[in-house]
Amino acid sequence: MHAVHKLVGLLPDAIAEPMMTRAGMDKMAALYSALDIVRRGGTISLSGVYGGMADPLPMLTIFDKQVQLRMGQANVKRWVPDILPLLVDEDPLGVDSFATHHLPLDEAPAAYQMFQEKKDGAVKVVFRP
Repeated sequence: MHAVHKLVGLLPDAIAEPMMTRAGMDKMAALYSALDIVRRGGTISLSGVYGGMADPLPMLTIFDKQVQLRMGQANVKRWVPDILPLLVDEDPLGVDSFATHHLPLDEAPAAYQMFQEKKDGAVKVVFRP
């Protein structure tokens, strides 16, 4: 699968983007593991974006185990009123020091590669305009 992603990366954006949107297959190992270990009648919660449009799900297993799937992207607007008061000068959440790298915007492609490959301790990259 890694080779297919690299191959699509070589295509012009006008072709690669719709191809990955419609036929993209993502790394689903974590979801498949969750399906294997969840108890009958249990719940699997997914945060973030999982899979492409063509990723197969083992629907019979999900149905047979009576698994409830809960998923969605981060509901940032829901939590802003609760979190905003915590972002004060004292920094009780440690957000000021959370970023591991501060880089100029023109280094974004290399930064994304570094983050994806987990190189140089990259956890959070903040870009400077």
